[in-house]
Amino acid sequence: MAINIIKEGDRSPRIILHEPTGSTVEVLLYGAQVISWKNERREEILFMSNKAVWKPPKPVRGGIPICFPQFANFGTLEQHGFARNRLWSLDDDPSPLTPANNQSTADLLLKSTEEDLKTWPYRFELRLRITVSAGKLTMIPRVRNVDNKAFTFTLALRNYFSVSDVSEVRVEGLETLDYFDNLSKRERYTEQADAITFDGEIDRVYLSTPTKIAIIDHEKKRTIVLRKEGMVDAVLWNPWDKKAKAIPDLGDEDYKTMLCLDAAAVENPISLKPCEEWKGRQELSIVSSSYFSGQLDPSKVINGLH
Repeated sequence: MAINIIKEGDRSPRIILHEPTGSTVEVLLYGAQVISWKNERREEILFMSNKAVWKPPKPVRGGIPICFPQFANFGTLEQHGFARNRLWSLDDDPSPLTPANNQSTADLLLKSTEEDLKTWPYRFELRLRITVSAGKLTMIPRVRNVDNKAFTFTLALRNYFSVSDVSEVRVEGLETLDYFDNLSKRERYTEQADAITFDGEIDRVYLSTPTKIAIIDHEKKRTIVLRKEGMVDAVLWNPWDKKAKAIPDLGDEDYKTMLCLDAAAVENPISLKPCEEWKGRQELSIVSSSYFSGQLDPSKVINGLH
């Protein structure tokens, strides 16, 4: 089934994916960035800044941008690498994945250009499969080394989630883990809290995290579960009030209704020899917290017992 590409003025072309229960996902070809994920009740799960810039070359503030071949400033390239600042194409040959034949999957491809080789001298192919199903958004990034020399990279899927009030939500699954604190020169600390709550700026890379992490949002009566493979780290970020005012494409009050929880490979860069391919997987799902129970048992969320 052919994918319909929507073009509007000077905005980046986009794709809309539908699945039978009514969930939708919108993806920009610029950066292969998911900018919207709505559930069957048409509720938006992802955060989008009210000051987002929609014209390339600036990436859009919100949704799920891809950080490759460098996360943040862990290296010599531009912040978060260049993949989010490139126009991707539809991937006609997503081998070895089975070709998609429905309206709920898109395969996108980014290949290194001569311009890219000036700043990062390695030939690569970066593929991304995006699939929406009932209550679930799955993303499969793959990196192939098509050069004649080895390279290493770091990578993250930066998930901007929409929350009711960041000071009222909590994150479960990162307890007792070590993390780099980017607010104190990447010092390494160990998480002491039973659950992570937010009362100020946070910018941490949690190391060797479990495959499942949950954001519990009682006011929205939902829990967002991040399940991941191949990306062992997780990043938590919220700029809080002062930093939010200093970010041009973020509204002054936007920090209150957003939380970034990223699937990432940061501490130990991934190495690929010529012809080798790396594959990751991220699955985002929504678990309804019962209106009557008052408390959602976080251990059941983490262990997948819905």
